[in-house]
Amino acid sequence: MVHSIELVFDAETETAVRDIWAQLAAAGLPSQAPAARPHVTLTVAQRIDSRVDAELAAVADRLPIGCILGATVIFGRSHGVLARLVVPTVELLDLHAQVHRVCAPYLVPGPMPNALPGQWTAHTTLARRIGPAKLGRAQRIAGRSDITGRFVGLRRWDGNTRTEYPL
Repeated sequence: MVHSIELVFDAETETAVRDIWAQLAAAGLPSQAPAARPHVTLTVAQRIDSRVDAELAAVADRLPIGCILGATVIFGRSHGVLARLVVPTVELLDLHAQVHRVCAPYLVPGPMPNALPGQWTAHTTLARRIGPAKLGRAQRIAGRSDITGRFVGLRRWDGNTRTEYPL
């Protein structure tokens, strides 16, 4: 499993994402519910040393910041990951770059390439393993309108123990 540093949403935005999860599940489609918490991953590695937590306090002090969950996107090929893109703002991209700089010495063996500044696609996952025959229906459910919200927290996620550490 992997470790990650993630942004978490305010209660209203989290509820809006969970509502999409519930609609997907009600339609018989794969969904993230109920096992996950809506979030946006900023960096990810095989392991993140917990000593980074103290240094990430300055990043957490920048929150809250606004966000817009925009269009749906599919990652992968035959059975994709359905997500909503986070509209990139200068503030969000700057925060991401700061997290990368702070975390770099604590990522073992280093950050995964898709989390590097300039290669990162900000998104929140809605469902995994959606086959081609179900993609259209899933997108109609998931992408009805933009969601305006806020990022209010930062956490370190330990995927091995499935434990979150609020920062």
